[in-house]
Amino acid sequence: MPHTDRLGGVVQRDAKGFILTGRDVTSSAWPLDREPMTFETSLPGVFAVGDVRLGSIKRVASAVGEGASIIQNVHQYLGETAGVANPELRSAG
Repeated sequence: MPHTDRLGGVVQRDAKGFILTGRDVTSSAWPLDREPMTFETSLPGVFAVGDVRLGSIKRVASAVGEGASIIQNVHQYLGETAGVANPELRSAG
């Protein structure tokens, strides 16, 4: 069982409590124009990997690999939002 009760109302979860990511996030829960990235939750910029994620393989090695693979997505997200917090960064481009 995933221990994600504290995330209720924060990110989208299924009936068993597994966190929905990527294509599993329903369009009504997704606030942006782009699609969620592979391990991105219904809260943009928040990623989930490992046993708590719906559809994960539930193995340590898989969780480690998922965690390592999202680093590129984190950098992509931060690049997208850099100009939101500081408009000068966006124009310096």
